Amino acid sequence: MIYLSGKTKILNLLCFLLALKTQFRLPMQSNIPRIDINSLSEHKEDHIMVSRFAEYLAIHPNLTLPHRHSFYHLLFFTEGGGMHTIDFNHFEVKPYQIYFMVPGQVHSWNFEGNVEGFVVNFSDIFFQSFLLRPEYITSFSFFTGRTDGSVINLPDPMQGTVEHLFEGLLRQATQRNVYKEDMIRVLLLQLFILVEQSTSLNRQQNTSYQSHPIVKEFQKLIEKNFIDMRQPGEYAKILNITPNHLNALCKEHLGRQAGEIIRDRVVLEAKRLLVNLGLTVSEIAYKLNFNDNSYFTKFFKKEVGVNPEIFRKNSILEKP
Repeated sequence: MIYLSGKTKILNLLCFLLALKTQFRLPMQSNIPRIDINSLSEHKEDHIMVSRFAEYLAIHPNLTLPHRHSFYHLLFFTEGGGMHTIDFNHFEVKPYQIYFMVPGQVHSWNFEGNVEGFVVNFSDIFFQSFLLRPEYITSFSFFTGRTDGSVINLPDPMQGTVEHLFEGLLRQATQRNVYKEDMIRVLLLQLFILVEQSTSLNRQQNTSYQSHPIVKEFQKLIEKNFIDMRQPGEYAKILNITPNHLNALCKEHLGRQAGEIIRDRVVLEAKRLLVNLGLTVSEIAYKLNFNDNSYFTKFFKKEVGVNPEIFRKNSILEKP
């Protein structure tokens, strides 16, 4: 394995941003590169893309460096090794391992040897015309955006079945059949339900995957409003409950207080922004609606344990 110096890594990151601008015609902006699904597919109107992973990686080699998607991203590895980083959490790549990612998550790869498997990208509206409940996809435990439940090592009895489903997805995607996309939807839902059923037994003791409807709505509200709304009482008012009731529900179903959940989301976004060298710490503080840089630095250090500058330096130099 070749280890790069800190300056070389920074240079590579800048080159990556320039490459993304050329390959996907993205404007250089003060943000982690955001990839849209139509930039990755042959037909720009597509809302679904299925490919063997080695082919996908060969066409888009720059996607090994940190970036985020505007779509759902599903990876299934059948061979290979290395590391996969999702929102600053590192996972060892293993055969018959499946990853579920939601729009907005930041991830990168550091593979070793030959890597093979499947990749599926689908937009947030891909299932809307097919399901009476548009939010149905988010009901699966692995599509919550929390990395602790979105990386799954499949047990032996499931491996062949899941691989067969991915082969079916690939066949449908490469044909011109009537109702092709509906068949892909059916196969994906079969895959989601199969994985959910097979892993739910291991999660019965973890109440975070069986959240109360109010808690789920609270989490959705945070995702939409965490920049401007930081107090649990603001969310409780929208949910038409008292702050004490909201806090009790969060403690029961998530094991954490409501305020902590809000702060965690702010910290995650801060980390995502700090990875990009195009933004100063002051600009990040402004984007996150902090009154000044000093307040943001104090908040970040209290929650993370180091100040933003040190976190940025460590993230750039860190080898997953």
